[in-house]
Amino acid sequence: MLFFNMMMFGTLISISAYSWLTMWIGLEINLLSIIPLFKSHKNYYPAEATLKYFITQSLASTIILFSIIFSMNMTEFISNNYNYWIMMILNSALLMKLGAAPFHSWFPEVAEGLNWMNNLILITWQKLAPSILIMYNMNMVLFFSMIIIISSILGGIYGINQISLRKIMAYSSINHIAWMLASMMSNKMIWLIYFIIYSLISLNIVLIFYFLNIFYINQLFNSLNSNKMFKMLFILNFFSLGGLPPFLGFLPKWLVLNYLIYNNFYILSLILVIFTLLTLFFYIRISFSSMMLKTNENLIKNIKINSYMTILVNIFILKSLFTCTFIFNLL
Repeated sequence: MLFFNMMMFGTLISISAYSWLTMWIGLEINLLSIIPLFKSHKNYYPAEATLKYFITQSLASTIILFSIIFSMNMTEFISNNYNYWIMMILNSALLMKLGAAPFHSWFPEVAEGLNWMNNLILITWQKLAPSILIMYNMNMVLFFSMIIIISSILGGIYGINQISLRKIMAYSSINHIAWMLASMMSNKMIWLIYFIIYSLISLNIVLIFYFLNIFYINQLFNSLNSNKMFKMLFILNFFSLGGLPPFLGFLPKWLVLNYLIYNNFYILSLILVIFTLLTLFFYIRISFSSMMLKTNENLIKNIKINSYMTILVNIFILKSLFTCTFIFNLL
């Protein structure tokens, strides 16, 4: 509990900091608090994943500190051209913390070694501080456009080949990072909407995986075929994560595309949509496989009490698109 609170405290220090140095201190508190959370006594995989995470995040922190010191001390002596490069170094380090491609190599590897609850922290809360810090200097349009395109392409293509659900969620997250960066380029409020909705849908999917205790696609078929309700919610949540229209996951993508086209980012919008279709393809492949396998099925079988809560939350979040559009109409 202590480390969990310190992790949240570090992020909050970081996003509410007045100076770059305080921001760096917040990131360090966050990193040092999350290391004990990732550790597990049951096997060695979390220890390996934690070490990988620690090394990459420390490298990124070092680069951030270097660029902060450089920009603070050298302002009088260097031209604006050099300042641009320093900001690029700082942004690259923040993108490494975020796990955006081409700085993404650590992300699926770390995700593969952690359990589901730690994965949830990694793909949601740990994105908060770096994202908000990147927002402070989003004036490098070409650089961020390249990062968005690479993240979108790699997140789509690498995910197709995976059988591990944790890696699929990680590559899906890299694809969503591309959308979040694109939303920052247009409107900060849309980023917040995207982040909250992505976190809610990820929470739903990860809770289903956690309750059924599954990590690979072949386990998924065996578990879901004994439980129709979970199967239906699972499939609908994946459709929502992919951004299919009747579900809530469509809303943030809709808003991002609207603003991108409004700001004349036509090719960027096209690339994002095409490679999101690839992620949707591997979501639908998982969903269709679990639908087509017909074994002994029951409507509700061996569901724990808190699983009913999961079902209620799922149904509420899945139908939220209609609620959101009604609220917008009223406003």
